[in-house]
Amino acid sequence: MRVVAIKNPKSEAESRLIHEMHRLRARVFRGRLAWTVRCTSGLEIDGFDKLKPTYVLCIDRSDTVIGCARLLPATGGTMLEQVFPQLLETGQLSTHHRMIESSRFCVDTNAAAEREQAGLHSATLAMFAGIVEWSVLNGYREIVTATDVRLERILRRAGWPLSRLGSPAQINETRSVAGLLPADWVSFDRLRPSIYSSSFSLHQKEAA
Repeated sequence: MRVVAIKNPKSEAESRLIHEMHRLRARVFRGRLAWTVRCTSGLEIDGFDKLKPTYVLCIDRSDTVIGCARLLPATGGTMLEQVFPQLLETGQLSTHHRMIESSRFCVDTNAAAEREQAGLHSATLAMFAGIVEWSVLNGYREIVTATDVRLERILRRAGWPLSRLGSPAQINETRSVAGLLPADWVSFDRLRPSIYSSSFSLHQKEAA
């Protein structure tokens, strides 16, 4: 199991992974969670995908995408403020250049059979660790996200608790919440599963 980061696909293989990611998002968000999201030809894509995000992907041994997250600098405007302001106590988010937003996080838990500490799927922990590692290497120290209370409980079990930015609110079928997560090496070491590997390195660092 390995974690990769793709911003602008530079090869046919990377383009295939991004295509697989959008298909995974459609299966999870529209199919499994019944979110009100737009899907075209079996792919879930929204306006934030046009802002040149970095995608963190978890790839299994058969080169299949089994986990993903979308990262965008918070100073460029966030999905949280624009789409889910009701999750913020003040309706606004105080951003800074070391804050990044994570959105569209999902893991195919059916494909990720192995479990690690606290009974959590290794792919889930690998995604958490990958988001932290990429963020630290690119100069970010804080991750902001909107998620559901189920994933909030998983974050707590993993030892990476969410600091809430407001009270939970019902959004369609989902009890949702917004919060901040630390991006540091202590968190990375705590989250990293035993089979973790990534393609990140300092020479691949992007401007933060």
